[in-house]
Amino acid sequence: MNQEDVYAEEAQEELLNRESQDSTHRQRRPKSNVRFDATDTTSDIEDENSPLIDNLLSPRRPGQKRGYSYERAINEPWTGAHGRGHLPWYKKPSVYWLLPAFFPFCIAFGGIIVPKTYLVQDLICRDLMRDRALKDPTFSFAPISPGLRNPVCDDDNEVQAKTALFSTYTSLLSGIFSAIVAPHFGALSDRIGRKPVIVCATFGSFIGELITIIVGTNPESISVYWLLLGALADGLCGSFTTSMALCFAYASDCTAPERRNVAFGHFHANLFAGIAFGPVVAAILMKATGNNVMVPFYFALGCHVFFILFTSLVVPESLSKERQIIARERHRNERSGRQWSTKDLNIFGPLSILWPKGPGSSPKLRRNLVTLAAIDTLMFGVAMGTMQIVLIYARKRFHWDPTQSAGYLSTVNICRVSVLLFILPLITRWVRGPASEQPKGHRGSDKLDLGIIRVSIIFDLIGYLGYAFTPSGPVMVISGMVASLGGIGPPTLQSSMTKHIPADRTGQVLGASGLLHALARVVAPVIFNLIYSRTVATFAGLVFVCLGSIFVVVFVLSWFIRPGVYLDEKLESESGREEDGQSL
Repeated sequence: MNQEDVYAEEAQEELLNRESQDSTHRQRRPKSNVRFDATDTTSDIEDENSPLIDNLLSPRRPGQKRGYSYERAINEPWTGAHGRGHLPWYKKPSVYWLLPAFFPFCIAFGGIIVPKTYLVQDLICRDLMRDRALKDPTFSFAPISPGLRNPVCDDDNEVQAKTALFSTYTSLLSGIFSAIVAPHFGALSDRIGRKPVIVCATFGSFIGELITIIVGTNPESISVYWLLLGALADGLCGSFTTSMALCFAYASDCTAPERRNVAFGHFHANLFAGIAFGPVVAAILMKATGNNVMVPFYFALGCHVFFILFTSLVVPESLSKERQIIARERHRNERSGRQWSTKDLNIFGPLSILWPKGPGSSPKLRRNLVTLAAIDTLMFGVAMGTMQIVLIYARKRFHWDPTQSAGYLSTVNICRVSVLLFILPLITRWVRGPASEQPKGHRGSDKLDLGIIRVSIIFDLIGYLGYAFTPSGPVMVISGMVASLGGIGPPTLQSSMTKHIPADRTGQVLGASGLLHALARVVAPVIFNLIYSRTVATFAGLVFVCLGSIFVVVFVLSWFIRPGVYLDEKLESESGREEDGQSL
């Protein structure tokens, strides 16, 4: 018996126990002939007359696919946290349960950006200087202290190029393997719940920081290239991109479609708050311990442990047992009778969710999903692929030390967090009105979504061109603040993708997004680091000019998205009933 069968039996036993515990109450209550109505926003998904209970607990007729008809019916307009109104407050899923655990995780993520960049550069510089000294006995260099200002490393173009290439290797390892596992993790979370998969995805970060501590504390005996093993472990567990996608899936379970851009914005705000305040925390810790560059990594390790424990023990599961059973039944039906083939090794197979076919789909739907995914992937690739390049670029041009780099990151990301926490919710409420007055359901992107996406692209374009031609450090900070206003784009893009498809496929579509993000982490750093390493001696800002051209492309693409396009659930449901009838 495989693990999914065990989960299915446990869930069905829970339903049977609940049915037995409520038997006395049901005997006193008259039987109702009202069946579950997909359009009834007051229906209780766990009523004894619910087709889910009938379908799961009743014997299967010859040729009938268990769970198939209700799988179609479950695609009702969003009506709350999936019929969980009977749960006590401490068991009701909400984004506000996950955010307290996610914030320290983001603080750790942001806190090690500067120390790790400097640590890697200084370790590479130390090895390179020693190699030069071995080849030329007359060559001498000042002692290199990781984390401190080392002019010999900052001004050496070969050190800069090798550091950029090392970042490329790290991104390749982490990105390739996370691209393989991300969509499977997303689909798995639909079947067994979000929590266990989120914890698994976080475990890779824990291993990565542990290896960094070992390497950093033993630089004389352990090569810097052992850090690549940490990148491999991070990729095998899905990496940070998969953790984000799974958190978005959790938020989608708890949030109405028309408010998901705000909910996703909260997670993005946590991320950028971590990038803003993490370096400050790291700088304070290093200063308090005599500029010990390794202290932030111990702090990050503790944050990862806290995230794993808090998520496992405190955060309620957002996906009800009923929906997990439905997803497992659909997965089992899709896999039944299929023989393994080489097609199962195709890592791009999960992207088929972005190209739906059959009843309820349309060419406009496919075009919208592919265009949204393309814009989101390109913007994510730019953001992740240039994070370290910006720091290396500023360190070379303006000789920033770790404190100045941390100040830059903090200023820029405080601006981004403010936009996500205050401006985006205010715009959403002002245009769409109170949540109680908005129509429920997955109805695709609206004009507000499209306007936010286009405006965010313009801000990014202006900011990155400012990086390329900045004459001074303060102008670079201002350019970063302008680019940070584009932070309202990514959460709107991803929430728009979930609004095009039924609720029971949220994990799949966000898993596909995670795959694309992971591929972007592979391709973007390779291209951008290669451009920077080849042009750093002539025009270091050329890489940002190239990035500006990408924003021009995505701005043009945004005009191909059409509002009000979504998967027609009624047509799909009718087709499903016809197939059921033919199979009987």
